[in-house]
Amino acid sequence: MLKTHPVKIAPSLLSADFLHLNDEIQAVTQGGADWLHMDIMDGHYVPNITFGPGIVQAVRRSTSLHIDVHLMIAPAQPYIKCFAQSGASSLTIHPDSDIHTHRLLSEIRENGMKAGIALNPQTPLCVLDHLLPYLDLILIMTVNPGFGGQSFIPEMLPKIRAVRKLIDESGFPILLEVDGGINASTAREVISAGADVLVAGAAIFGNRDEGGYKTAIAALKNQILTSPLEEGDIL
Repeated sequence: MLKTHPVKIAPSLLSADFLHLNDEIQAVTQGGADWLHMDIMDGHYVPNITFGPGIVQAVRRSTSLHIDVHLMIAPAQPYIKCFAQSGASSLTIHPDSDIHTHRLLSEIRENGMKAGIALNPQTPLCVLDHLLPYLDLILIMTVNPGFGGQSFIPEMLPKIRAVRKLIDESGFPILLEVDGGINASTAREVISAGADVLVAGAAIFGNRDEGGYKTAIAALKNQILTSPLEEGDIL
């Protein structure tokens, strides 16, 4: 038996060519991207600085795709409204970036965005206790956040399966997203573990001379056809 559920591919703009960002967005869109993923880093929560709401606003002018914004900043609360105004479709926070996670998730939804929570490799699943009704997506980090191009941490596969089980048993329509070291090889394992959305940076934007972005995105989506069901998976 093979998995047949659709999986969304979200190219991470952190790996795009910023000198030609609009062209990059159009290219991945034509190549079959479902979402666009944007990592917001502050040099405090993570040891890197990327971009802010102004760039999100520029990306929104360039696309009608779902813009998936991942806040790796602390505190996150002061910036929720400005990212909503910039055109973010979903906003994902880390539970240790602010004190009142439930309040932040509610505020994200009140500002018209889908609400997500991100789990770093060391973050225990117990942080999800009592939060599932307020979530639209759960992002499992399969690398330590802060930089693109890192290698996938295979020990995160049981965590993905565990979150998949939590979601299925909850009955809530929560998407399971995975980010970190995703390529055609790791995508197969991640999809088998139950992922709904795959974030990929280097695996897509590193293929400018190898058949283009369409080939790279297809290589990830094709893993749906070759991923064996894990024991206990539900079609």
